[in-house]
Amino acid sequence: MGLWGGAGAGGWSNQGMHVRPGQHLRKGADGWDDDELGKVYDHSVVRRLLPYLRPYRGRAFTAIFAMIVFAAVSRTQPFLIGLAVDRYIENENLQGVAFIGLALLGLALAGWLAQWIQQVMTAFMGHRILLTLRKQMFNHIQKLSLSFLDRNETGRVMSRVTSDVTVMQELLTTGFLTVFADFVGIGIVVGFLLYQDVQLTFITLSVVPLLVLLLVLWQIRARIAFVRVRQAIAQVNANLQENVSGVRVIQSMSREDENARRFDRVNAGNWSANVQAGRITAMIMPVVELLTALATALVIIFGGMRVLDGTLTVGVLIAFTLYVQQFFDPIRDLVLQYTQLQRAMAGGQRIFEVLDTQPEIVDAEDAVELADVRGEVVFDNVSFEYVEGQKVLEEINLTVEPGETIAIVGPTGAGKSTLTSLVTRFYDVTEGRVMIDGHDIREIKRESIARRLGIVLQDPFLFSGTVRQNIRYGRLNASQEDVEEAARTVGAAEFIERLPEGYDTVLNERGQNLSVGQRQLIAFARAVIAEPRILILDEATANVDTRTEVVIQNALDRLLKGRTSFVIAHRLSTIRNATRVVALQDGRIAEVGTHAELLAQDGLYARLYRMTYEQAESEGDDGRQPGAPAPQPAS
Repeated sequence: MGLWGGAGAGGWSNQGMHVRPGQHLRKGADGWDDDELGKVYDHSVVRRLLPYLRPYRGRAFTAIFAMIVFAAVSRTQPFLIGLAVDRYIENENLQGVAFIGLALLGLALAGWLAQWIQQVMTAFMGHRILLTLRKQMFNHIQKLSLSFLDRNETGRVMSRVTSDVTVMQELLTTGFLTVFADFVGIGIVVGFLLYQDVQLTFITLSVVPLLVLLLVLWQIRARIAFVRVRQAIAQVNANLQENVSGVRVIQSMSREDENARRFDRVNAGNWSANVQAGRITAMIMPVVELLTALATALVIIFGGMRVLDGTLTVGVLIAFTLYVQQFFDPIRDLVLQYTQLQRAMAGGQRIFEVLDTQPEIVDAEDAVELADVRGEVVFDNVSFEYVEGQKVLEEINLTVEPGETIAIVGPTGAGKSTLTSLVTRFYDVTEGRVMIDGHDIREIKRESIARRLGIVLQDPFLFSGTVRQNIRYGRLNASQEDVEEAARTVGAAEFIERLPEGYDTVLNERGQNLSVGQRQLIAFARAVIAEPRILILDEATANVDTRTEVVIQNALDRLLKGRTSFVIAHRLSTIRNATRVVALQDGRIAEVGTHAELLAQDGLYARLYRMTYEQAESEGDDGRQPGAPAPQPAS
């Protein structure tokens, strides 16, 4: 089977690839920059985010104004308390005290209203931008060339649409304005302190240089610790995903205990990284509290001395004491926001990295629209390479007439799937040209080709939804009669009608509630209903049993008739019925001819044929009774 088999549509591993700059997602310490933390502030990311905020600039200004109001009213309270002590309480002016009390209540209500408006505005903007970013990224990734996904793991790409966008949404709804509010709050507090007493202000702020020095030293260690945490959890997730996906292999080889030990080691590494990060995080808050206490002590000592000598009022001393707490509260919050800002900036970089990646396969400006496709396909001196300098196909010259069925055979890695991928224009040729109906495929609009092209792969992919929705996937306007006719054409109607809900039966993930053969038949029906002029079958019967193959083979006789078809197959019945057989070896065409002609040449095809025939004879799937003698190649 392997000698006739082909790789997936990509036909190449992404390991060790050297690709052009800007065409792959950057890698970091552990192989991917997903596990790296960004800058606390990255101007390039913020600049790219501004256009997303522009449609909501009215709400943004409202949120900023509400935030400033909240910061102002919440920082005014200590000043009013000090004023009440100095002017009204010491003078036993109950009316003045009541006025200050009402003023404080009014400020509290104004602060509540301002904070409510800010949160409503930012939540609306954040979720709308989240919606826009996810939609934009999804649409963009759908248009990227297959080579992009060849070079980048699917899970990593998905994390950009989910995790990174979510992190950005958190930044836009809470992060930016929270940080801005913290700085505004610090500025308001310093302003009130200077207004009341300059000398005591400098005494209060004398601990700030020490705080800044400690924060700088802390963030160096914290950055390393947080990166290690992200790398550790990435390894846990990767190990978990691999073990869940490969559970059948694991159980078949009794690897449960060994894999559990390996997961324990990875999990222990994650635990160790988180404990270390927790220690470092826990280290900074007591430092801030200690400096808060130190600043409060300085205010009480020096302020108390000045109260005693009459150069400072009791109300100002009380206000200063309260303002010390309000000065350090934003600093505590900024420490907590530190990691979120880094994650958000790194997430923003990765989001725009994907959005900046341009599709390699695009329509030319003067691309033509083919109203109809006759099905003539010409390979004109075609060479192709996934990696520069490593040719997968070389000097392919082949003309396929409309309605011909071409069987493509050859050893594994010969380039069979790659050859058909050039017809679909999943990739562009490196040299030469592929022509359809006399037009270079690069000069035809891809949509007009896709409409008349059908592909059935070895591993059929079914989408979430009903059987009917899967058959209609490539032709949404197809009627129920069209769906049923397509199913009858490929022999799928019989088993579909036996399903609990018939054509309305909902399929599990990737159609796992159907057998492999049944999934393949639905994939055939999906190809039929699209009415393709060019059909590509990539090992489409490799995973079905002999009985199902007979059903499929009968369907193929009708399906291939009148269509240009490329069939990559190891089943002898499919190859015998082909118009011509193309034998590939090492990326070159070794032989071309009919089944009988190539057997007569006694070359590559004849050798592969004999080897596979021996396997087919033992399996009894070649149309003969098991044990019957194989026909001898013509001499």
